[in-house]
Amino acid sequence: MARTALLVILLSSLSWALISDENLRAFEKTYAINRPGTNAKLKIKDKSTPYARYLRDLLEAGVNEGKLPIVPTDPNKLEETARKAMTVKGFNYIRGSAGEGATMDADRLGFRQWKIVPRVLRPTNPRNLSVTLFGKTYDSPVIMAPIGVHGIYHPDKEPGTARACAALHVPYTLSTASTSSIEEVAKAIPYSPKWFQLYWPKSDDMTASMLKRAKSNGYEVLVVTLDTWTLGWRPLDIDTANSPFSVGIGNAVGFSDPVLRSRLNSTPEQDPVAASKVWIPEAFPQRSHSWSELATLRKFWSGPIVLKGILSPEDAKRAVQYEMDGIVVSTHGGRQLDGAVGSLEVLPDIVEAVGDKITVMFDSGIRTGTDIIKALALGAKAVFVGRPVVYGLGINGTAGAHSVLAGLLADLDISMGFVGVKDISELNKSFLRRVQYPGDLKANN
Repeated sequence: MARTALLVILLSSLSWALISDENLRAFEKTYAINRPGTNAKLKIKDKSTPYARYLRDLLEAGVNEGKLPIVPTDPNKLEETARKAMTVKGFNYIRGSAGEGATMDADRLGFRQWKIVPRVLRPTNPRNLSVTLFGKTYDSPVIMAPIGVHGIYHPDKEPGTARACAALHVPYTLSTASTSSIEEVAKAIPYSPKWFQLYWPKSDDMTASMLKRAKSNGYEVLVVTLDTWTLGWRPLDIDTANSPFSVGIGNAVGFSDPVLRSRLNSTPEQDPVAASKVWIPEAFPQRSHSWSELATLRKFWSGPIVLKGILSPEDAKRAVQYEMDGIVVSTHGGRQLDGAVGSLEVLPDIVEAVGDKITVMFDSGIRTGTDIIKALALGAKAVFVGRPVVYGLGINGTAGAHSVLAGLLADLDISMGFVGVKDISELNKSFLRRVQYPGDLKANN
C-alpha cells in the first residue's frame, strides 16, 4: 500500500515535470531500479508507457494546478532559457563549438535532410521502446552522453544528472572530465546502469588504474573517445579565457586517482593548479593513440569497449577488425574539428559498411524524439543525448535534467505511434525520405 501511495504521489500530485531531488531518490528506492535480484517495473494501469504519459502529466499539472513545465519543452527556448540561467562561462563552455560552428550546423541540418513518411491504420499500442546492447536490455535507446565539468553548470553536478537518468532508466555515461569522481557518481546511482567514458591517458599505469576503479564501482561499458587527445579550437572559450581544467575544475577523476596522487608534491586539495599541470598532459597527451594500442585497453577492461568519434566507414571496418564491441558515430557535438561532415550524413554509409558485425550507436545533434527516430531508422541501435540535458541541469538542477529527458522520451514514444510502429525494432529506412528544401530552418545546436 505504501508503494502504491508513493506512485500516486509521484505521478499524479507532483507530476514528473516537478519531481525534486528527494523524490528522485524515493523513486529509485521504491522501484529498485536495476537492483540485482529484482525485476521491478513501473506499473501503469492503462496500456500507454510511462514515457507517453508524461505529456498528460504536464497538461494536467498546467490546466488543473496552474503549474507550467519547469524547463521549456521547445528545444530553441530551452537553450535561450539556459543562457539566462547559467553563468556566462558555464553556458559558453557547453554551447561552444569548434571554429565557426560549421560542424555543429551540419549535425543539425542533417536531420532536416530526412523527412518521415508515416504509416497509418496500424497497431501502435502498447509500444515497446526497449533495446538490447551488449547482451543487456535497456528500457529505451537513449543514453546520456559523456559531458564534463557539470559543476560549472549547476551545484548538483554529475550525481544530479545521474540521478535524473536513473529515475528514467537511462544509462549514465560518466566523463573523464568530470567535477565528480568515479566513486561519487557510483554512490549516487548504485543500482542503475553506468558507462564510463575514457579520455585515453598517455601512460598505461594511469589508464589501468582508472579502468580498475570504474570496473570495481559497477561501470559496465567503456566508451573511448578518439577525437580529443587535445582540445579543439573553440573561440567562445579562447576569447574569454575559459579553461576550467587549468584551474582544477573538471579534473576530479584524475585528482582522485592513486597513480596521479603518487606523482604530486602536494595534494590536489592543497594546490589544484599544480596538480592540473600534471593531470592535463596525461588526459590530453597532444598525440593520438594507435589502432594497435587497443590491445592494451582490452587487457585492462573485461567488458564491452566502444569507440566514440567514428565518421569514416573505413575506420568503422577497422573497429570490427580490432574486435571492438561498438562504435559511436559522432562529431563530439561539433566541438573538435570544424568543417567536418555531420554525424547523420555518414551514419547510413557506416551501417552499410559494418552491418551487424559491431553495435553502431549515434551522437551529435539530437534535440527531439523524431531526431531519435531518424537516427534509429538509418541504422543506429541507440543514441547519445548531451547538450539539452545539461541545459535542463543548468536551469533547474536535477529536476531540470530529469524534465528534459522525460520530455525527450515522451516525444519519442508518442512520435513512434504517429510513425506507425509499436516496437522500436520496426524502424528502418523505408520510413524516411531524403529531401532538401531551400531555406529550411534548423533548430538550435
